[in-house]
Amino acid sequence: MTSTWTEPANTATALLLLGRGADPSSEKGVDCPGELPAPSDPDLVARATAAKAKLGSKVFVLGHHYQRDEVIQFADVTGDSFKLAREAAARPDAEYIVFCGVHFMAESADILTTDAQKVVLPDLAAGCSMADMAQLQQVEAAWEALADAGVADSTVPVTYMNSSADIKGFVGRNHGVVCTSSNAKRALTWAFERGQRVLFLPDQHLGRNTAVLEMGFDADDCVLWDPHKPNGGLTPQQLGQAKMILWRGHCSVHGRFTKSAVDEVRMRVPGVNVLVHPECRYDVVTAADYVGSTEYIIKAIENAPAGSAWAVGTELNLVRRLAQAHPDKQVMFLDRTVCYCSTMNRIDLPHLVWALEELAEGRLVNQITVDAKTAAEARSALDQMLALP
Repeated sequence: MTSTWTEPANTATALLLLGRGADPSSEKGVDCPGELPAPSDPDLVARATAAKAKLGSKVFVLGHHYQRDEVIQFADVTGDSFKLAREAAARPDAEYIVFCGVHFMAESADILTTDAQKVVLPDLAAGCSMADMAQLQQVEAAWEALADAGVADSTVPVTYMNSSADIKGFVGRNHGVVCTSSNAKRALTWAFERGQRVLFLPDQHLGRNTAVLEMGFDADDCVLWDPHKPNGGLTPQQLGQAKMILWRGHCSVHGRFTKSAVDEVRMRVPGVNVLVHPECRYDVVTAADYVGSTEYIIKAIENAPAGSAWAVGTELNLVRRLAQAHPDKQVMFLDRTVCYCSTMNRIDLPHLVWALEELAEGRLVNQITVDAKTAAEARSALDQMLALP
């Protein structure tokens, strides 16, 4: 008697978690072909320097603020996701854009750059858990449910920059706009001039904090759409009465900060200023002294008086870099629990060295491309953001 063995259904998921294989419905990526240098290789810095020098003006390296210092040292420009995408678009002569960030950022760079430019992500598995929380098929199903409830025609979709190209394309098709954490109020103001309510994707906290704390809405004006429940867990009446339909998504880093962490640091450090990102929970944001985007946080620390104390609620790599850059101030992580962005940290020095050396040898690797239709639709939503008053 013979038997056949069938691969368990969860094998693909297990391989994906190990950094092997691909999930086409997600931002999580695939294998890097070839061998990566060993993390312990003492020549990594010299190898990256040599490969970058060989490429010369053909390569432009972008580094997100949350990247490791070992990677940031090779960035031509550092910034938040949208600033970096715009910087890439402003370098049309660079043949290769090496994006040290995560997948949705590289997609935005591909959308905004020319067809002749190639956007490279050193590790394709550097995705974003928040972006993954809003899949296109889920959002399209939600839009159909809004149509069935008779409210789609009076709803304007707004998506945070931290979303996939597919979601930006959906928003563009439906006459919406992309926003960043620094212009979310302007984007929502624009949307409410065109509709009665907003479907806000994919970060519930940025949507709620902006609507309630900056625009004067009541918390009851916001409802939470859960893509894993029938009709989002909401009734047609709830949808009709809502001003903000918030997607149930969040940042795995900023969502970890708690009100108790704010209370604890105030007891431990008298006179401390609490500075947090608007992706944090509502109770954390309302308990903080200052709230703002990554660029806002950086400028706030730069402009703070010497001797002042700051507890910062954002990604640890950035907080550590700010503390090192401003030794005259007491800059600390808001929570005592260390909290790196695990997917952002996948872009390490071995992956960067590998990508640069491959490009220097004329081998294009890990190219990020967005199909023409999606890119055009996403571009319309991005352009609308750029046109905001």
